[in-house]
Amino acid sequence: MRAGIAALALVAGLASAQAAAQQYQSSPERRTVEEKDWGQWLGPFRAKLVPSLMQDFGERYLYAPANAALPAPRPGEKRVVFLGDSITDRWNLTASFPGKPYVNRGIGSQVTAQMVLRFHQDVVALKPSAVVILAGINDIQGFLQHETPEQIETNWEALADLADRHGIKVVFGALLPVNNYTPAAKDVVKERDPKEILALNAWLRAFCTRRKYGFADYHTPMADRDGLMAARFTEDGVHPLDNGYAVMAPIAQRAIEKALKGKK
Repeated sequence: MRAGIAALALVAGLASAQAAAQQYQSSPERRTVEEKDWGQWLGPFRAKLVPSLMQDFGERYLYAPANAALPAPRPGEKRVVFLGDSITDRWNLTASFPGKPYVNRGIGSQVTAQMVLRFHQDVVALKPSAVVILAGINDIQGFLQHETPEQIETNWEALADLADRHGIKVVFGALLPVNNYTPAAKDVVKERDPKEILALNAWLRAFCTRRKYGFADYHTPMADRDGLMAARFTEDGVHPLDNGYAVMAPIAQRAIEKALKGKK
């Protein structure tokens, strides 16, 4: 009797395994990726960040309270949202643009795909007249998600399309140059190819011209004779110091004014 039951169980198990093996699946099997050693600081930061991203890849939770507390623009107010990664996150807009209704929605380490996900909440819902987008340098590095130039361009286009759909004027900022002049910046150029930055900026400038968007060229005035960020503007090779933001601010302001007036 017991032998018969065991035999039936074995047959049932084999049938179940066969059914599972035959279960239809359109997509290929997922790849296995070997984790990179991101070093003493980035490694622990990434380990802490990834589980949170699995719940909210766009990190929409970060600005949700601030967005809820922000009143609608006053009549005639030309609100501008600055959307970006840590370069925007660290930009003190109140100091750079005193009296201007400019709202910072930068988040450190973000890639363009994350900004697409949070665009409705962090830009559209705030009812701005314009958005200033500075994004893509982290996509090149691949810390959270490595994107090809074509994928970065596609995400830029998606951000622009969302803004157009909601009547928001668009300004794109050129990717800043980088350098490897200090110990803190020793791996920066290796991870962020200056030639790729130049090629992406050329595409972005042409895209803005074609679509009649504002284009803030931060790269040209911040690059030295070697095409890298001038040493005086940064300590870590990526993020500008206050003097760098002082260069960027009037460039952004001119591009915003042209965009709001509908000029190229």
